[in-house]
Amino acid sequence: MKKPKNQTELRLLFLCVLAAVGPALAGCQHLGAVGEAVGQVGVATGTMSEDQAKSLARTTEAVAKTFADITPEQEYYIGRAVTASILKTYKPYNNTEANRYLNLLGQTLAQASGKPETFGGYHFLLLDSDDINAFAAPGGFIVITRGMAQLCKNEDELAAVLAHEIGHVENSHGLKAIQRGRLTSALTILATESVKTFGGKELAELTQAFEGSINDITTTMMVNGYSRGQEMEADQAALTTLKAVGYNRRGLANMLAEMKTRLKPGGLDFAKTHPDPNVRIKAISGELKEEPAISEPAARGKRFGKAMGKI
Repeated sequence: MKKPKNQTELRLLFLCVLAAVGPALAGCQHLGAVGEAVGQVGVATGTMSEDQAKSLARTTEAVAKTFADITPEQEYYIGRAVTASILKTYKPYNNTEANRYLNLLGQTLAQASGKPETFGGYHFLLLDSDDINAFAAPGGFIVITRGMAQLCKNEDELAAVLAHEIGHVENSHGLKAIQRGRLTSALTILATESVKTFGGKELAELTQAFEGSINDITTTMMVNGYSRGQEMEADQAALTTLKAVGYNRRGLANMLAEMKTRLKPGGLDFAKTHPDPNVRIKAISGELKEEPAISEPAARGKRFGKAMGKI
């Protein structure tokens, strides 16, 4: 291997290493060995000292640890942090009755879901915004806007919205997104260690770029949304939960149809972070063909109107 002549070439060497091992880091069980091997190459080619090689080995070992399974407690605190970031953009809606009702409905649905318990329990909150949107953070933190709630004409449809968001928690969609972000975090540690040992303006800039990407994790969740496949998976989970509780599962299709009439193409709300409602309706239509007609009990309509009629 040709010995790098300067810091720029050294930076390129590290970029090549990161590009080679980066995609496999999340599932790599021998990352420490990879770091050790790179260090050996560095020493052999004269690009780093023995101390620098040991530093790199320590770093990669630390990186490997970041991919240990996230515990329920860690998931809870991650979810709290994500929700706190959401609340920087959306203010909570100060309506005790509406939020109490939302939590009663949400907790009932959560208990019938595939993940009835989380470390800190489920939490549901209305956001004071006319946007049509909803977010499900790891650990069971679910928030929906007034605009989304107003879209729902009855409890069946509101239950469908909450069941869908619970489906994201059930399938750990938010956590999976953050784990991908932790890959970036791991590489940040590696780049930082490189700066400590090697120095150089180029490596410092590389570190800064990695650090900046960490700050984008929550923003990515809010702006890009979950993948189409994950949205479909959450819809299927919602249908299962709604059936278990006894709600009319057509409420999900009805809500999506209404949403289609309200969303503006290119908007910053649900239209930006979710697949086209028609696509989702088509995906669940087969399962709803033989859905029995379920009339809404009078008590259900009354409580929905009382709690949500004035939001």
